[in-house]
Amino acid sequence: MKATAKDLRFHSKELIETVNRGEEVVITFRGKPCAKLVPFEENKSKITQHKLFGMWKDHDQSQNVDEYVRNLRKGRF
Repeated sequence: MKATAKDLRFHSKELIETVNRGEEVVITFRGKPCAKLVPFEENKSKITQHKLFGMWKDHDQSQNVDEYVRNLRKGRF
C-alpha cells in the first residue's frame, strides 16, 4: 500500500492498523518513496545465532580481559 506524508499525518491510526494486519505501507513525500512501515518482529535470538558470537570464550588471552586490553594499548617501545 502507498500513502502520502499527509496521510501519515492525518490518518496514522488507520495506517498502523494496516501494518498490524501484516501489510507494508510505503510513505511518499512529494511523489517519491521515503519511508516504509513494516510490522515489528521481535527476534531476540538473532545475536546468539551468529557464527562469531562467543568465538573468544575458550581463548587463552581472554581469561584476564583487563590485562589483555592493557597489553594491547601499551606502547611498542
